[in-house]
Amino acid sequence: QVQLAESGGGLLHAWGSLRLSCAAAGRTFSSYTMDWFRQAPGKEREFVACISWSGSSTGYTDSVKGRATISRDNAKNTLYLQMNSLKPEDTAVYYCAASSYYTTRAGAMNYWGKGTLVTVSS
Repeated sequence: QVQLAESGGGLLHAWGSLRLSCAAAGRTFSSYTMDWFRQAPGKEREFVACISWSGSSTGYTDSVKGRATISRDNAKNTLYLQMNSLKPEDTAVYYCAASSYYTTRAGAMNYWGKGTLVTVSS
């Protein structure tokens, strides 16, 4: 089994910043693309950011571009999401996911974490 475990969520203030982590356990998929998705209450899950495990490619949704940075530590099989200038619209459960190729499609993900809640107050 492969497990993805998110951490770093919590109650934050607008204009603050966050740093989420996603640790992979079990089989190592060092060549897999890693993604962040989020799901706000009453809304569908949406893509946030992705990074090839080699680090050669990254991508972001328009709503976080310029505020967010996705990165990884391959030695620790850990994925990170740093985001500043937080706004209430960023409130959501954030999920990390892994796929066998570089993609932003939720349906292409092979593994999912169970999510970490981020709440941004105004």
